[in-house]
Amino acid sequence: MTSTARCNVVLLLTHSGDFYTVDLVAQALARKGVRSVRFNTDLFPSAVKVSTRAADERAAQLCIETGEQISAAEVCAVWARKLWSPRMSDDLDDCYRAMCVNESAAALEGFFDALHSARWVNDLDRQRDAENKQRQLRLAMRAGLRVPRTLVTNDPAAARQFFAETEGETVAKLLRPFTISMDAAQPFVYTNRIREADFAKAEALRHSPMVFQELIPKAYELRVACVAGEFFAGALDASGTSRGHIDWRRAAPEECRWQKAQLPTEVAKGLQALMSELGLVFGAVDLIRTPSGEHVFLEVNPGGEWGMLERDLGLRIAEAIAEALLDAKSM
Repeated sequence: MTSTARCNVVLLLTHSGDFYTVDLVAQALARKGVRSVRFNTDLFPSAVKVSTRAADERAAQLCIETGEQISAAEVCAVWARKLWSPRMSDDLDDCYRAMCVNESAAALEGFFDALHSARWVNDLDRQRDAENKQRQLRLAMRAGLRVPRTLVTNDPAAARQFFAETEGETVAKLLRPFTISMDAAQPFVYTNRIREADFAKAEALRHSPMVFQELIPKAYELRVACVAGEFFAGALDASGTSRGHIDWRRAAPEECRWQKAQLPTEVAKGLQALMSELGLVFGAVDLIRTPSGEHVFLEVNPGGEWGMLERDLGLRIAEAIAEALLDAKSM
C-alpha cells in the first residue's frame, strides 16, 4: 500500500440518516491517522455550502452543517457511499422546488469535478453506468457467470409469454429502488413471485416497465462485498420452510443468520472480471447458490449494504475500503 502521510482528508459522501457503515470506514481511516469529513448530501443546499471558481478547482470550498470547512486541495480521496436528493425547505414554493433541486444537483456536479484528482471509490460516472441492470447481466454473462433468464418490458403480452416460458416460475422486481427519500413511510418494492392471477392487472405495465426473471431454486442467498479485488461473502440458509421469502430483506431479523461463505474460484474470477469491466472498486453482489451447488449472479449494487457482514461475521470490509481509498493502485 502507498504511504498515507500526504493524505490530508478523505471525504465521505452520504446522507444524514446513514450510520454504522459510514462510521466504520471513518474509524478505519482514523486508525491509519487519516482525517475524514462527512458530507451529508441531503443537507445541501439548506445547511451545507459549496463554492467553486471556474478554472481554479483548488479554490473550491465545502462548509458542512457543523461549520467545519475544507478545500478541494485538501481532499485526497472520496468515498461515494450514498448521494441523496436535497432536502428542500417546507415553505419553498412548489413552482420553484424542481428548479432548486436541479440547480443543487448541477452545483454538486461542479464541486465534485473540482475533486477530479482525488481517488474515488467509486468514480461517479462509472458507478452511474454500472447501475444499468441489463448491462450488468450482459457483462456478467461475458465474464462466465450464470444469470437468470430476464425480461424487461411494459408489454403485458410479452410478460405473459415469459411467464409461460418459465412455466410459472417467475419473479418480478424493479430496475431501480423505489425509495427516493429517508422517510420511513415511503414504500419499498421487494422482489415478488408472480402468479397467474397477477396478470389480471398486467395492463398497469403501460405506466411502468418491470423486470421479470425466472425463479432460481435456492439453497443459500449470498451477499458479497467486493473491494479492490477482495471478496467478503456472507450466506443465508434459504432451504428451511421458515425462510420461504423470495427477497431476504422481507425476513424477520431472527431469520437472517449470516454465516461465512467461500466463493468457488471460477465464480470469484468471474466477479473480478465483471468488476473490472464495470470500472468499480466497490460493489455489493447478490448471488444465489442452488441446491446443486451452482452460483447464479443476480446483480451488483455499487452502493450496497455490507454492515451486517462485518457486524455478524467479523469481516474486515471497512478496513478494505479504507485501504482502497488510500491506495492509488486500487483505482
